Amino acid sequence: MTLSETWFLEGYIDFELQKYRLLAYLKEVNNCFNQTKLYPQLADVVFHYNNLVSFRDNKRFLQDNFPRQLTHVDMQKVTLVYEQMLQDDELMKELESITQYAIEQMKGTLDNGAGIYELVEQQLEIAPVGIIPLYKNEGYMLLRYGNHGEIHAYSYTITLFEHKDANYKGIRMEYIDSWQKNIVNTYENIKRDIIRKIRTLPYPAVYSIEYPLTIPLNETLLPIAKRALVKHIATKAA
Repeated sequence: MTLSETWFLEGYIDFELQKYRLLAYLKEVNNCFNQTKLYPQLADVVFHYNNLVSFRDNKRFLQDNFPRQLTHVDMQKVTLVYEQMLQDDELMKELESITQYAIEQMKGTLDNGAGIYELVEQQLEIAPVGIIPLYKNEGYMLLRYGNHGEIHAYSYTITLFEHKDANYKGIRMEYIDSWQKNIVNTYENIKRDIIRKIRTLPYPAVYSIEYPLTIPLNETLLPIAKRALVKHIATKAA
């Protein structure tokens, strides 16, 4: 089950109706968290939580974010409807009750997911493989976890996104191949094998990341490992 960006404004604005809609959504999210599956659910809850806080703190959010996927409608009349909603004290009180309840409920789910995230992140062991060059925004990540004998190799590229308020770093990863961990397939030998097969980076930055437990790879470990690697590289560069 998913929620639209403006789920709390859609349909009949009634506290009980939206309450059960919200609880059904959070039940599915918490079921995923109980299986240590964080993504995409955690990012989705963060988005909805911030959306609700924005509405609570700024009622003009209603005008800016009310669904506009309408056809053959006089937008001037629609604008008047928005204004009437904002002037309707009873309606706004109902919306405030819905959003306040949703914020409180989502906060508990968000804390649960964030706690799992932090626990996984704290147990990650990140180490350089060989000599790390000065340019570290492109390279390779070797990931191993739990009792799995496989080492998963990924190429990574870190990019900088500029925003008027702050700059953000993002990371893009592509799966390369897997190797069985043994005496021959050490991290150093896998690094040499990758360099020999992929010649775009003759002296790449390569990092190994290990996690002691078996958890979902795509839904949890890989997304957290990606963010942890960006943080690790930024910290070492500072």
